[in-house]
Amino acid sequence: MNIRQAQLPAGWEIKILGDIIESNVIGLTKNSSEQDVHHQFKYVKMNNITRANRFDLSKYTCINAKKEDLEKYSLSEGDFLFNTRNSYELVGKTCLFEGYNHEVILYNNNIMRIRFLKNINPFFINYAFSTDDLIKKLDQLKSGTTNVSAIYYKDLKSLELRVPPLPKQQRIVAILDEAFAAIAKAKANAQQNLQNAKELFESYLQGVFENKGEGWEEKTLGEIADVEYGYTDKSTEEGDYRYVRITDIDKNGELILEDKKYIKYSKEAEGFLIQNNDLLMARTGATFAKVLLFDGDEPSVFASYLIRIKFKEKIENALYWHFTKTKNYWEQANSLQSGAAQPHFNGAAVKQVVFAYPKSVKEQKVLIAKFEKLSIETKKLESIYQRKINDLEELKKSVLQKAFSGELKTVRGEV
Repeated sequence: MNIRQAQLPAGWEIKILGDIIESNVIGLTKNSSEQDVHHQFKYVKMNNITRANRFDLSKYTCINAKKEDLEKYSLSEGDFLFNTRNSYELVGKTCLFEGYNHEVILYNNNIMRIRFLKNINPFFINYAFSTDDLIKKLDQLKSGTTNVSAIYYKDLKSLELRVPPLPKQQRIVAILDEAFAAIAKAKANAQQNLQNAKELFESYLQGVFENKGEGWEEKTLGEIADVEYGYTDKSTEEGDYRYVRITDIDKNGELILEDKKYIKYSKEAEGFLIQNNDLLMARTGATFAKVLLFDGDEPSVFASYLIRIKFKEKIENALYWHFTKTKNYWEQANSLQSGAAQPHFNGAAVKQVVFAYPKSVKEQKVLIAKFEKLSIETKKLESIYQRKINDLEELKKSVLQKAFSGELKTVRGEV
């Protein structure tokens, strides 16, 4: 007995993956163009295997297939699917096909279907492929680029696995199923609480701007503000000014402090320097209409895909920034934007946004203080629930690690 075998729990063995596989088949490359075909079968691809090692049939295409294709590439209950080709993060992801009303479903050539010998539980293997130990080993087998990586069977088949006898495999799967179901329920509750906290704040903002009091004005942005497009330059890793781009605005409309880019000083660039409390709006892309209330600690210039909003009347920038988090604002932004694949929300469009606000600057400041107080409390709640979600993910890893090191316990003792 070698040292590694001696370190295993009683009854466990180190198995080579290729030695416990009954068959492995790479999927169907494309549908047949011949006349003698059967028609319209669901056809799944690499992205049907999720990050959580689950099979997802929410999206699929349909193809024609010949009889021999149906026999060779149909999925059956309990098939182990391995993602052989994808982005670096997703290649090597696995799942079990658990059947969909005995429907014929085919799979493409970026997926390998594996069927194991009778003394191997495929659910046990799928859990094994979720462990940090195997994920690290799979990372070492990856070849290609960050965008497209691959793991080939000639390398995969040599993978070493720690495997107990079949009865113990089945007990471990049953315990993990129960534990993970409980963790998933607790995580879903925490995620719902997190969502509720966010919606409570958004609902409060919406209510304030909807239920306008006495002394409020309602005008288009074009009536009360000027807009200014940003500066175009080539960014570098170092320079005289931080170059604030649309990608530097996070989902909360705040400045991202990582991945900074810079530009060199020029007289022209100096005219686009940002002052603290300036309003900058993304005018294109996935973050179109997102507004940043700038708060930086270094000289910064805003890039050309951003628009600076400058009020001509006595309006607090922070009040408008809070308004841009409301349903009212986003309904207007979505109706005014142009372009389907790449949304645009230019200066002419933003000038059409209708904004309601109290004329009294004092009242504006009172509202801003209330918003900021509630925002702080909301972020505290979000932090608590996010920490709980993270802790549950760590618990999953801990349970998996114990299961595959033979340390998993039940109320009756060892597994």
